[in-house]
Amino acid sequence: MKALLKNYKQSPRKVRLVADLIRGKSVAGARSALSYLPKKSTPAIGKLLDSAVANARGKGLSPENLFVKTITVNKGAMLRRSRPFARGRAGAIRKTMSIIALELGTQSQMQKSKVKNQNDGEKSKK
Repeated sequence: MKALLKNYKQSPRKVRLVADLIRGKSVAGARSALSYLPKKSTPAIGKLLDSAVANARGKGLSPENLFVKTITVNKGAMLRRSRPFARGRAGAIRKTMSIIALELGTQSQMQKSKVKNQNDGEKSKK
């Protein structure tokens, strides 16, 4: 249940703001959070989420039992442009792109990871 979006034309730093918001949420919760967020990357991440859900349906899983397990935003290709500056000089403009990878997990995986995180926290307290 993975989906990948390559060469999305927005910088990774801006896309990570939206990605951090939906990480760990259920599919329904992620969709509702994306519907109210006024960022440029929300429609693209919403389509990516729908694509991952469609991939899960192809494997026979229902969307009600799925959550956003991981979502990573990495740096993609870079368009290099130049802009004229004063006194006949030219300055470099770098337009970065993003690579967004989304993975869905089932609720049973989420419960296992919560138990594991609780056990790790108890070990560090001792």
